[in-house]
Amino acid sequence: MSEINPFDPQDMNAAIKALGANLTLGWQLGLQLELPEVGSLRQAVICGMGGSAIGGDFTTAYLADQLPIPVLAHRNYGLPAWANGHETLVICSSHSGNTEETLSSFDEALRRGCSVMSISTGGKLAELSMEAGKICWKFDHVGQPRTAIGWTVGLLLALFSRLGLIEDQTLTVEEAVEVLAEGITKLGKDSPVSSNPAKRLAGQLLERNIVIFGAGELEVIARRWKSEINELAKAWAAFEGIPEMNHNALAGLRHPESLYEHTSAIFLRSDFDHERNRKRIEYSQGFLLEAGVGVDSVRARGDGKLAQMFSLLQFGDFVSYYLALAYGEDPTPIEVLNELKRLLAD
Repeated sequence: MSEINPFDPQDMNAAIKALGANLTLGWQLGLQLELPEVGSLRQAVICGMGGSAIGGDFTTAYLADQLPIPVLAHRNYGLPAWANGHETLVICSSHSGNTEETLSSFDEALRRGCSVMSISTGGKLAELSMEAGKICWKFDHVGQPRTAIGWTVGLLLALFSRLGLIEDQTLTVEEAVEVLAEGITKLGKDSPVSSNPAKRLAGQLLERNIVIFGAGELEVIARRWKSEINELAKAWAAFEGIPEMNHNALAGLRHPESLYEHTSAIFLRSDFDHERNRKRIEYSQGFLLEAGVGVDSVRARGDGKLAQMFSLLQFGDFVSYYLALAYGEDPTPIEVLNELKRLLAD
């Protein structure tokens, strides 16, 4: 894994390292841009897909115990039936501005008379927003949408803070950025395998069926690990939420028996895990080990919840990156997803 550049011509490594800087830039930009006129809000919907959606997922999970109104991350065409009227804020997020599902949500939000704003680097979404006289928050980011999560989270935190829905996040953002900077030293390519847990874990995941588990707000981080392994390493992976998996997934540990000796289960751990979920994780790990599944845990760093969530996200990004290199894959391009878009466009 020491020979990185030949497998990384578009420098995905730099994009992963920029996570903390992007979070800062998104937060600072979001404090300056024009706010939508929303009046009294009853609810909000964050619409997006893929790398443009994970920021909404992350933010709603992080703020679940802070937001006084329901906020839903919507990954589909259109809108939920209850999203109607000016008291519903619809935030359409598309990195390129051309995501067809998100454009569908934007059109539907206009039709239903919702309060609407968009977040993008430009594209059709920005054009439609300006034509409709709606607020468009544009940010400058070149690269894959999945590498812009720092931007998206920073912008959304600033938005909700300025709308008076949450407390100021300056200190929590600063701590998260500090933890991410420490993570680059510990997990980055210059850190040798002997002292780099991300490189070691990636080596252990070679030729394995991978399942990532996260409890509570960490379920979204497990989802991020899964999608990064898919897109960077071009490898299959799945994710499960806790406590939900205790009500179904464990029952599936009998068949096919031959699969489990080639399966690795990774549990994401945080100081903010519910006490009961901690016990569920311990017992679940035992059941998996009995079935022949390899089990590992990754513990969050930092003090605050935002820092801990971002530390686990960063760890997963590095693991996915090193796994891509171990497979000899270029971690940046996603040809099959682009091919699907071309087929849908015909």
